[in-house]
Amino acid sequence: MRIRRRSAVAGFLAATTLIATAPLGAQAAPVSPVSGDPLSGEYEFVDNRGPAAAPRSSLVADDNVVTRWNKLGMPASLTPVRSSLAKGLKGDAEAVARAYLSSALSVDDLDLVASTPIGAGSVVLLRQKYGNLPAAHDGLVAVAVKGGEVLRVTSSLSPRTDAPAASTLGADAAVQTALADAKIDRADVSDQRVRLVAVPMPGAAPRAAYEVVALNNDTEHPLGYTTYVDAIDGKVLLRENLVNFAEDDPHWKVFPATPTAAGTDTRQTWCAVAATGCSRQVLDPATGKPWDVDATTGLPTFTTTGNSAESVRLWGDGSPATPATAKTDREYVYPFTNQWNTSKCDPASLASPQQADVDAATANLFAMHNRMHDWSYELGFTEATWNLQKTNTLPYGKGGDAERGNAQQGAATATTRNNANQSTGPDGVQPVTNMYMWQPFAGAAYPPCVDGDFDMTVIGHEYTHAISNRMIAGPDSNIGSTQGGAMGESWSDLVAMEYLFESGYTPRGNTPYVTGAYVTGDLATGIRNYDMSTSPLNYSDYGYDRGSAVHSDGEIWSATNFDLRRAFVTRYGSGTRAQQEACAAGTTPVTECPGNRRWAQLTFDSFLLAATGSISMLDMRDNMLTADALRFDGADQDIMWNAFAARGMGAGASSGVSDIDPVPSFASPYAENSEITFRALGEAAGKPVRLYIGDYDFGATPIADTDPATALPETVTLAPGTYKFLAIGAGFGHKRFTQTIYPGVTTQVGAVLPANLASATAGATITGDGATTVSRLIDDAEGTAWTASGGAPGRQVTVDLPGTTAKLVSRVQVSAFPGAGATTSAMYSTVRQFEILTCNAATGADCASDAGYKVAYTSAANAFDTAQFRPKVPSLILKSFPVRPGLATHVKLRIVSNQCIGNPLYAGDQENDPRSNSDCATGSAAATNAIASEFQVFSS
Repeated sequence: MRIRRRSAVAGFLAATTLIATAPLGAQAAPVSPVSGDPLSGEYEFVDNRGPAAAPRSSLVADDNVVTRWNKLGMPASLTPVRSSLAKGLKGDAEAVARAYLSSALSVDDLDLVASTPIGAGSVVLLRQKYGNLPAAHDGLVAVAVKGGEVLRVTSSLSPRTDAPAASTLGADAAVQTALADAKIDRADVSDQRVRLVAVPMPGAAPRAAYEVVALNNDTEHPLGYTTYVDAIDGKVLLRENLVNFAEDDPHWKVFPATPTAAGTDTRQTWCAVAATGCSRQVLDPATGKPWDVDATTGLPTFTTTGNSAESVRLWGDGSPATPATAKTDREYVYPFTNQWNTSKCDPASLASPQQADVDAATANLFAMHNRMHDWSYELGFTEATWNLQKTNTLPYGKGGDAERGNAQQGAATATTRNNANQSTGPDGVQPVTNMYMWQPFAGAAYPPCVDGDFDMTVIGHEYTHAISNRMIAGPDSNIGSTQGGAMGESWSDLVAMEYLFESGYTPRGNTPYVTGAYVTGDLATGIRNYDMSTSPLNYSDYGYDRGSAVHSDGEIWSATNFDLRRAFVTRYGSGTRAQQEACAAGTTPVTECPGNRRWAQLTFDSFLLAATGSISMLDMRDNMLTADALRFDGADQDIMWNAFAARGMGAGASSGVSDIDPVPSFASPYAENSEITFRALGEAAGKPVRLYIGDYDFGATPIADTDPATALPETVTLAPGTYKFLAIGAGFGHKRFTQTIYPGVTTQVGAVLPANLASATAGATITGDGATTVSRLIDDAEGTAWTASGGAPGRQVTVDLPGTTAKLVSRVQVSAFPGAGATTSAMYSTVRQFEILTCNAATGADCASDAGYKVAYTSAANAFDTAQFRPKVPSLILKSFPVRPGLATHVKLRIVSNQCIGNPLYAGDQENDPRSNSDCATGSAAATNAIASEFQVFSS
């Protein structure tokens, strides 16, 4: 017997932004998508410094330390296998950190950036210095210290300590180079900062460089970068994207979560002084003043401007950014008529007396930004961790960066819709949120006519991009890696959800854990593919939605963290409403709070443990575990490890920071793991078959296989639990099944796979419409798609089953997956209803003509059913359909309708905008195509 094992435990030891959709023929703003499309290349992180340095040898003599290496040739992280990296060090947290770094890494010339208390410990953030210049982008190290112990280290340190050569380039020339590289006209710059720094280089001495921060003023197509320009030769070394997609008694009237479906005015009144009729007292915890007070003067602004936020209308019609109508009585109670919705997106509403409720929208956005500021302040997003305030009342940070909110951004344009984004520059540079109107467009998106300024799940999401980008890697860097970007989207969903839950507010949606149900009209999953509380995703699914994309891959981190949160609630309870409010206000210590608050605190703590924005999900797993050791003495390592393992981030998982094919592990050091051996049974016995955990073929990483020619084992370690498996073999198609793994039991996982009669591997051939792609239907892989043009109804293919004798046909499997790299518009062309026809040439039937075929099956009209907002991949993956049993030599798949034509949710002109036709069948090119990715035929 061939035995190949991979030890899971050994492995352990070793803004958002949402796309502005447009009518057919119009040019949409090229920003990152609500649709799930990948980010445009202009939003990618660029590093021109050259290849990574070769990792240095291990710095530790014994086996207590797991070392991961950074691009510069120094440890990216040092994680102890046992309790700590070092004990018995003397002095305060900074002294302990410096002593450890000097001894273990021989690093001494470091400036203190911050020392932040976490529970009984601290995170000490230090920055390298080269001559008189501070390191930039890299050169940071975060040390988790508790008493005299060092618990973990993360770093972007460089082994080089020599001072860079003196600069010869002027600052103006550097700015010109940065703007040209960013494709931002100097006249369009809204905010700019320049300073001379030192950029660490892989395998070379650091370079003097100008750090140029620039944001444009085009809110329809926001661009913002930190660009590092070599101060000698003028070349761009790096470019970081910055865009992710009151003393009297002032009152604000707001929707605390979202409006109802009917759009009735259910707003609450929030007040600076608690009183009868006020639903919530709100004061800035940093200043102790009402939200509308200018902290520099101590006087109210009488509008939507304050110390932590300023909100304006920005319609994009050439008019200036304008705060809400001034209220000298500080009664920010503006009329709400739900006009955008009741007028069905009629642009004439902007010129009406109600003006599409813009004052109410601006005031609502202002209040929600203040609430996120105040709530996150109690979790540690303060001046000391580079929060968003015009004036900092504590001796930390730079100030001048209250959150700018652009309400109803682009409302006067024809195409700027269905969007939200956040631009977050370094500390001291004002961050900006753009909130948009929502409107259906043919073959792009079908939301209701609503205003995003009233959906707190989206507002909170965008604000959280500022939180994570500011707290991770210090005040000047942003999240940069592929997996980091995915986690950034996830944290934004998770934190917005947690804020609403702790505040006692329930947004629209089938559960409180759906992001964007109000703006999209999709109550089941909102903007995302899944409700985070019911998601099946795991780490092996990375790239499952047509390829790697931050929004869909971020849902893996959301599912994992929701499991973590659920485990904390199970152990510590969910508390009463009063307890939740007291914990959110910071009046109850977190050690006495319900489980969800403990999880939220660890999430914020974990940000501070990242010394670089180039992070993987495993890096942040380890940071959360370390935060638990700092904050709660490691009380919950068991439930945390078990939750991570259940989602494929267990003891043997491995990945780079931008790895799109991470190696999953479902083993936990706190569980009685089991060794399971995979067996292919039935007609597939003895043949190469791959085993996956989860629902996905494309993009997923198998955990085992039966192929002796590969390095993947047939035996794997799993923690106890019930798993959804997927077995795939060439010639045998796809088989989904569920099996429970019991603690400590060595067992087999077997999958009975019958032959796929329509597989090219088995000898089947295929002809039909879309000739250049038709073979993709019979390759046993969902990642390759068949496309036929000329109108979806009637497009068909014919499979000539292998051999000359007739075969029993009793079941088919069809996938409407649109294929690797498919655009959102292609999703509307995927098959919705189809027919199966059979022909038996062995009985003399003419299988070369349609007349020789009989209908064996007509699917339901919604065989592949999708929700209102847009088609989503989970609704389109392979399904099994029983057909009327019969003998056949040929089987035909005929398309009856695609999503664009057959889905009533996409039918008809759904808005009153004369510039647009939202009917998919007549307004979108998607109506003319049919797309499917797999057609499989079985006898059983």
